[in-house]
Amino acid sequence: MSSNSPANNGRRPGGESHQVLTFVLGGETYGVDILRVQEIRGWSSVTRIPHSPRHVLGVLNLRGSIVPIVDLRMRFELEQVEYTPVTVIIVVSVAAGNGRRDFGVVVDGVSDVVDVKAAEVKAAPELGSKSATDYIRGLLPYSDRMIVLLDIDRLIGTELTALSAHLASQAA
Repeated sequence: MSSNSPANNGRRPGGESHQVLTFVLGGETYGVDILRVQEIRGWSSVTRIPHSPRHVLGVLNLRGSIVPIVDLRMRFELEQVEYTPVTVIIVVSVAAGNGRRDFGVVVDGVSDVVDVKAAEVKAAPELGSKSATDYIRGLLPYSDRMIVLLDIDRLIGTELTALSAHLASQAA
């Protein structure tokens, strides 16, 4: 079965529905599992790390933890915009090769918390390149829009492993 099939994407063990935090990015609505969200905070400047990928803005010190910050606009190759008072950083828990780690993602704004029923989640369409939909858990028709449900582990987890190694080498 494909990793993008609705049976794998909307369903959680022991339940038929779950909640996602939705946010806006470039006029589109995305969602991440609410259980992965650690914190939502307003935009604040970050400490840049030399030689990191362009979409990795740097790191923040959050209560003693160093948290890498990624701009999802840059990660998705969208038009860059100025950060405003509604720009937020969503701190999420990501599974990476070296365990769970908090990671911040910069988005245009947070929308709602939405209940997702497994039966309503549609598979991502084939777009000619597996990498184009690799990090999409599914699509959820909602009101007058479509919510793209993200697999945060696939989107950031593999990158996090590489970034952690990079940060460790910079500290040495």
